Amino acid sequence: MGHIASKDIYRKLGRRLDQAPVRTPWTDVFRQLVEELYSRPEAELVARLPYRPSTLGRISAMLGDTQDSLQPMIEGLCAKGLVIDIWDGEKYQYMVSPIVIGFFEFTMMRTGPNLPRARWAELFQAYMFGEKDFLHANFGNGQTTSVMRALPHEEALGEHVEILDYEKASALIEEQTEFSLGLCSCRHEKHHLGHAPCRTPMDTCTSMGTGARFLIRNGFAKPIDKMQMRDILARSRDQGLTLSADNVRKDAGFICHCCGCCCNLLQGVRETGYTGILVTASVVAVVDETLCTGCGLCAKACPVNAVSVEKISGQDARKPKKLADMKEHCLGCGVCALKCPTGAITLQSRPQKVYHPEDSFERVMLQALERDTFQTFIFDNPESRTQEFMRALVGGFLKLPPVKRALLGEKLRSRFLSALRKAAG
Repeated sequence: MGHIASKDIYRKLGRRLDQAPVRTPWTDVFRQLVEELYSRPEAELVARLPYRPSTLGRISAMLGDTQDSLQPMIEGLCAKGLVIDIWDGEKYQYMVSPIVIGFFEFTMMRTGPNLPRARWAELFQAYMFGEKDFLHANFGNGQTTSVMRALPHEEALGEHVEILDYEKASALIEEQTEFSLGLCSCRHEKHHLGHAPCRTPMDTCTSMGTGARFLIRNGFAKPIDKMQMRDILARSRDQGLTLSADNVRKDAGFICHCCGCCCNLLQGVRETGYTGILVTASVVAVVDETLCTGCGLCAKACPVNAVSVEKISGQDARKPKKLADMKEHCLGCGVCALKCPTGAITLQSRPQKVYHPEDSFERVMLQALERDTFQTFIFDNPESRTQEFMRALVGGFLKLPPVKRALLGEKLRSRFLSALRKAAG
């Protein structure tokens, strides 16, 4: 294995990680973070891995190292959540973990003795929220494609309001047969930061299908059955937690049970105003003013401060002087409606169409196009000088505002994604 000068190993790793669909701009805190998570040999290997998921055989051929020498280190990286192993039905494909959903979650889900969890938590929080670079790089230019979307609580839907099965947590559970339960990375992080105890149990990270198999296989979660999944969903409804899932319409791999006090996604929306951090559901909360008493329970329940209680002037003394008012960045989660004692709030169809990608392939392509990393999936060998030149050339073209607007616009998006899917086989 070729060796990078010691002082440059982590900087090269940083450049490699920043080419993912979720960007990781280089800062002093990020350097400290990667130095904590990756040993020097691990950093050197990950910096050389291809950008696309690849078999061990392809990695071996690309790097010029034997499969026998690579496999133990790659398996060790999977056990730490720094590389993801994906079973495609015939063999494993390996991909470098992005920061989200990826090495943030998997790192903070790790159990076992003598792990520097408090240090990890401090660095993750400092990078994501102490500095502005991370969230700005991913959402500061109007990006709308995120890894996660809000799921509406079905009990909050208004009369005659229909949503598709991919937006129903109950349907996502029923279509799967394998499930896992692990530590919530956000709650675990806040615990080690010394925050006040959360009333929601720590073990509420639920995954399904291939996502569950990955977590169980690498020791991040334990298997549970469908009945336990249903029970966790019911508990989340009773506690008024916000549900979120993969931002895809097919094969969602997880359901998150999010509280406003711990969830980094909800914190990001509240503190930055970047509404694209968590994609909204196709429904939105609507207030029936004839039923609203202005009690304010909905405002207290909303995890992103999208509800306020406004004073109403000129009202008859027998009418309420306050009414709930919904802001534009309402997620459509329905938590406010669950807390409303009079049934004044229901989820209704959102006037504006919300686009949810068909599957993970489509979501990743759209994320990468929005964040100027799409070219790495075409020319995916980080060690090739020729491909480095082509990445720069194609990347420069795709950054042109008219090109990006056209490819992301409704007219061309579907055809563009279809062509990509066909080319990828």
